[in-house]
Amino acid sequence: MFDTLTGSFTTAINKIRTFDDEKTLKKALTELKKSLLKADVNHKVVKELIQKVELGTKAKGIGKEQFLDALRATLNELLEVGGNKGFVFSSTPPTVILMTGLQGSGKTTTTGKLALYLKNKRKKVLIVAADLQRLAAVEQLRQITTQIEVELFEDEATKNPVEVVSSALKYANDKIYDVVLIDTAGRLAIDDELMDELKAVKDVANPDEIFYVADSLTGQDAVRTATTFKEKIGIDGVILSKYDGDAKGGVALGLSSQVQVPLRFIGMGEKMENLEVFMPERVVNRLMGFGDVEGLAEKTADIIDEKQAKKLTQKIKKGKFNFNDFLEQMESMKKMGSMSSIMGMIPGMGNMSKAIKDFDFENSSELKNIKAMVSSMTPKERENPDLLNNSRKQRIAKGCGLSQVEINRMLKQFKNAGKMAKKFSGKNGMKQLQSMLGGMGGAGMPNLPR
Repeated sequence: MFDTLTGSFTTAINKIRTFDDEKTLKKALTELKKSLLKADVNHKVVKELIQKVELGTKAKGIGKEQFLDALRATLNELLEVGGNKGFVFSSTPPTVILMTGLQGSGKTTTTGKLALYLKNKRKKVLIVAADLQRLAAVEQLRQITTQIEVELFEDEATKNPVEVVSSALKYANDKIYDVVLIDTAGRLAIDDELMDELKAVKDVANPDEIFYVADSLTGQDAVRTATTFKEKIGIDGVILSKYDGDAKGGVALGLSSQVQVPLRFIGMGEKMENLEVFMPERVVNRLMGFGDVEGLAEKTADIIDEKQAKKLTQKIKKGKFNFNDFLEQMESMKKMGSMSSIMGMIPGMGNMSKAIKDFDFENSSELKNIKAMVSSMTPKERENPDLLNNSRKQRIAKGCGLSQVEINRMLKQFKNAGKMAKKFSGKNGMKQLQSMLGGMGGAGMPNLPR
């Protein structure tokens, strides 16, 4: 999600050798400055960043390692604003969150994404429809909550959001919910009526935290509106929405330091799964092309059940991996988001995320064909692929609208994948896999500071 910014830092880093002079440092800093301004990073933020990187590099002697250290330290300082990170639960449930933002910022969709994020962490979530100004808001929430299978609290008998919130909180306490997300009204611009309504809802809700959803497509205006909301309502964190549609992305880099409120989450896609926690130290690693292994591990842990994973490993070792297992794994992978976002978390694989930017598990034509093929199989055939003789393959091809040549090709790929998985499931499997990956992408791997 930081392709443009990562490219800027990588270009600057590559201009400096192990030991270098001031002239080369100036060139690298000039390149970095141009790239950051082009990426819509605030000019004051850029000026401060460049000065600190220059001083930090010179203090230790000009060279690649020193430049990397200075850049990393400066970025950490820029993004590390006091306050909570990610989602913080109240000591006494339910944790009540007030979702605020201007109309069109993606507030309602973001509320759904946050609810799914929490649901994947095994939390019982209630969404409250308190935006009674926009006619389609409640209906939009109905569709979202149905899709993600989270309960919605709405009250058609009143047009008073304060009454809705009051009733919702009583309901949440009675039903023992872990989290309550309150979707509030927005306007096309900040006005007194909006602020008065939000203050009234805030008073009755007594939220643990207030999140402001900022539209990243508005660039530096997102910073200005977040600042105004902070002054008039008070906010504890910002969620940047529509980050995937922003070709520049620089607003994420300066927002926290300018508003003095931590950036908590980033929405980087249209799907409900496309919400990521903004952890400054991890984001710095990704910006510098070093990946985010911790983030990937957390994302995997939320999606993949440990018992199921062990069971699957045993099946792979015994060579009993079947099509039911395959479909189950594809469903799990879909929940992790786009392939490009996953690749961006793997050290040295950031460049590959651009090449597969448009690939996702749900819309891949190859995976759709595999799903169609498996759907045309009998339960026994899915459990035991060895049953697939020529006549069965012909029947499956007719059933899914593919040629028998395509069926044979996909079955061959499946068998090869099973053999490969079995090979890497042994004691030395991970070493073999790392060795293979090193051979494939070693040249593109960054030199990580020790």
